[in-house]
Amino acid sequence: MQKTTNRPPGRPKATTTQRSTQSSTTTIKRTEKEAPVEYKALQSSAVMMLMQSGITVYDKDINKVREIRYCERENSIYRDEQSENSIKSPIIFRDGRIFVPPEKPNLRAYLDAHPGNKDNGGNIFSLVDKEKELSIDIESEFLVNDAITMLRSKPLEDLLSVALGYSIDIDRPVAEIKHDLLRKAKASPQQFIESFDNPVVAMKAKVRQAISYQVIKADHDAIKWFDTNAHIISVPAGKDPVDVFVRYCLTEKASDLVDEIDKQLA
Repeated sequence: MQKTTNRPPGRPKATTTQRSTQSSTTTIKRTEKEAPVEYKALQSSAVMMLMQSGITVYDKDINKVREIRYCERENSIYRDEQSENSIKSPIIFRDGRIFVPPEKPNLRAYLDAHPGNKDNGGNIFSLVDKEKELSIDIESEFLVNDAITMLRSKPLEDLLSVALGYSIDIDRPVAEIKHDLLRKAKASPQQFIESFDNPVVAMKAKVRQAISYQVIKADHDAIKWFDTNAHIISVPAGKDPVDVFVRYCLTEKASDLVDEIDKQLA
């Protein structure tokens, strides 16, 4: 009789419960605080009290000249809308500046309407537009960054062309050329960026190469072929020969001349 052995069941398969990971987007909440408005004196960096006697402005809404004054407890800056017992409040610039908090809209309204405000044609004080200044500063920094990015990404041939346009000696190590271009990029980023697509810069590079490789020569009074000394164009007294020749080469009548320069530079 055959004995049957009951084998224990194998280890049950492990069941894994997969958690469904759901990406949650958290909205960051922020409340932009209203900052004090700043005005700066244009003629003094010390303590200055703004005079308020007899200050009038033209109210175009009612076509009338009206007197204005700042009274801290009055909502209106127009004297004819203030109470008879209202008292003027002093307006003092300290260290040439005054900061108007949001809870004093009447003070800001007075300063904005004052004829001494630069925005109104005055020369006593002006509004400091910090947001505009910061925006300009940010755009300027971004522009410098764009110029540096072009310096890093452009082919060497393009960089050499721009370098020649800036009269930078290109017969040196590449690192030195890029260092000089970096200074140009930081000093005038917009001009540096535009120089890569500027036909004047490209032509100036070609002309400088032609002079360097003795295709042409630039005298103070004329541009000539180097080998034959044949006259090409005259240079007016006091003008830069290269600049004069570059402008000439960009004209339609100089196309054959430019082609010949290209052939000799090839």
